[in-house]
Amino acid sequence: MKILDQYILRRFLYNFFSSFFILIVIFIFQGIWLFIDDLAGKGLGMVIIGKFIFYFIPTLVDKVLPLTVLLSSILTFGTFAENYEFAAMKASGISLQRGMRSLIVFVLFLGVVTFFFANNVIPKSEQKMFNLRRNIAKVKPAAAITEGVFSDFEGTGEGMNIKVDRKHGEQDRFLDNVIIHKKTKQNINNTVIKAKSGELISSEESDIIQLVLKDGNYYEDVMPKDAKERRKQPFAKSNFETYTINIDISELNDQDLEEDQNITTNKMKNVGRLIKDIDSLRENNLEKVEAFSKNVVTRMGAFPIQTPTDSTQKNLQLIKPKKKAKEIKVDSIKTVDDFMESLEQWEQMQVMKKAQNEVSSILNTVKSKKDELQSRYKFYNSHILSLHQKYALALSCIILFFVGAPLGAIIRKGGLGLPMVVAIILFLTYYFIGVFAGNYAKEGNIHPAIGAWLPTLIMLPLGVSLTRRATADKGLIGFGHFIDRIKSLFKKKDKEAEDQ
Repeated sequence: MKILDQYILRRFLYNFFSSFFILIVIFIFQGIWLFIDDLAGKGLGMVIIGKFIFYFIPTLVDKVLPLTVLLSSILTFGTFAENYEFAAMKASGISLQRGMRSLIVFVLFLGVVTFFFANNVIPKSEQKMFNLRRNIAKVKPAAAITEGVFSDFEGTGEGMNIKVDRKHGEQDRFLDNVIIHKKTKQNINNTVIKAKSGELISSEESDIIQLVLKDGNYYEDVMPKDAKERRKQPFAKSNFETYTINIDISELNDQDLEEDQNITTNKMKNVGRLIKDIDSLRENNLEKVEAFSKNVVTRMGAFPIQTPTDSTQKNLQLIKPKKKAKEIKVDSIKTVDDFMESLEQWEQMQVMKKAQNEVSSILNTVKSKKDELQSRYKFYNSHILSLHQKYALALSCIILFFVGAPLGAIIRKGGLGLPMVVAIILFLTYYFIGVFAGNYAKEGNIHPAIGAWLPTLIMLPLGVSLTRRATADKGLIGFGHFIDRIKSLFKKKDKEAEDQ
């Protein structure tokens, strides 16, 4: 490697690692606010919180790395141009592409490493972070309760959802405006408990956590075995001043905070797992749609399925002696109106009422199934989107380098002033296009592959244009070219007028 390549690469790496460290710290503080309320003040200790932050850092790479490449390339080549180092290179016959050669090799290597990181490290860190939060919620029940929404309260044998307006006090043990839904073994909410206040009482020596509710109401659906009694929809309700729920956590005392659970989301899967799940999800969705369509057609009865005739029976009928042909009566009813006119008025009312009920029932079934299928296809689209995003992330680092390097040579400014502003504007444009395209792709408005590649494809022509302008030593926006064309157009018109 020549001295010039070593010098350019060394300057770029210095800016690259400095920018990466600064940006990762900023993004950690920005992202940690989402979880700090569930972690701080719960008696977890700094080791567990440190593990959580350690698992959280890799999930920021898809945001930090493209911005780092863009910023470091603008800083490096902007400093070269500002200090007239590029002018000296060009005077020595070294073009911009020749000066970028060592960095192009490094960025290509970085793209390969980025794909490996996105395919192996990020899914594992997502899984570790998800399981750590879930296991913390088991060991520290107060951490499982989020203010204002229903949360699964771990540790109950039959299952329970709890919602509180506010948590306060030491380790958030005091609760305001508590609503609890207790579930049966069939996962049905048959019990609702409301209380104005509550308190979580626990002891290190005891395997029982007590949830003490005060000043509330209790409602429970009673499910008798007799079908006639169930039609009466019996229930039990009562008021209470103090109601205590004992939660056995003996099985949770030995809970391993590093225990890995099942992989549940698309962010926790690598390319091989995503491809496999995409195929299975597509087949499963098609089976659901076909089964539902057959069910609706059968319920409507509009397209009766003709049973195939048995050929053996048909042959036997041919062997049987012929009987005298009976006169076949022609059906006089040919339309629905004819059928309705043949009925009495009270029969017509019954038929219309039954038809209306059937149509309403089918419409309600279709609406509920529509929501289910939409969520299924959204889950399916998110898998395709995640698969393409892993490849797009690696390529985006390469393309953003070809945007930032010529842009730095054009603006001719180093330091953290103008280059930082330009890099943030370009990155926000890239990022928000990716967010909107991803949301559209999940909803099925555009293909998930387009949603993943759209921001990168938009930056590609920008990088090509900036590289060509920087190579030709042109400015960022060449208004002179357009002005010259307008002037030449007017000159042609003047000459034509003079000739006439």
